[in-house]
Amino acid sequence: MRLEVASENSVILYVTYSPSRASIRRLQSLCDLIRLSLGASLVDLVPSYTSILISFNPLQTNHRQVGQKVKELIPSLKDYHSPQLSGKLVRMPVYYGEEVALDLERIAKFHSIKPEAVITAHCQKIYDVFAIGFAPGFAYLGEVEAHIAMPRLPSPRAIIPAGSVAIADQQTAIYPFATPGGWNIIGRCPSVLFDPNTDPCMPYQVGDQVQFMAISKEEFIELGGTL
Repeated sequence: MRLEVASENSVILYVTYSPSRASIRRLQSLCDLIRLSLGASLVDLVPSYTSILISFNPLQTNHRQVGQKVKELIPSLKDYHSPQLSGKLVRMPVYYGEEVALDLERIAKFHSIKPEAVITAHCQKIYDVFAIGFAPGFAYLGEVEAHIAMPRLPSPRAIIPAGSVAIADQQTAIYPFATPGGWNIIGRCPSVLFDPNTDPCMPYQVGDQVQFMAISKEEFIELGGTL
């Protein structure tokens, strides 16, 4: 593990884990221990694939003290298992119609398969939620099957509609809001992915699993989706 200064009130902890379901659990366990150790001086924790951003209150602690406390936690990590990981399976509905699947045909041609084969492969796999970032509710899900993986677009689109389901390399995700984006769009999900007024505010968390379900246009509209 390697600890570096990230800003005047944060450090970032890099770990050597390869992204996997086991590494998610180790990172979450480490987050739990950091919360317990730093207590009220902790402002925020942001885990990613192989790192954790630790933000702290500079009036209560400093970089050196935080670093020392984190290093002291490492020996106890192997015997600690996070109770925070629910590991639930979340099924997300997706409409894969051509009017919303902007890149589905291109992905199919790239791999010399039919669009229906792309949809089938995308729905059959169960994906791990590796990280949540870029925007609230944007979950990085992996990994898609190699025969539907696709490089990011050479130039990002100015606006990706909210709910767009996308593939980039061997990851897949749903855009929770209308934002710029360079991922390949294959469908649209009608579900709300982030609502700060609900608890929980997202349908999934790191450590959960996601499976996509193909739905019709009628079902998409009935569930609140917009074209």
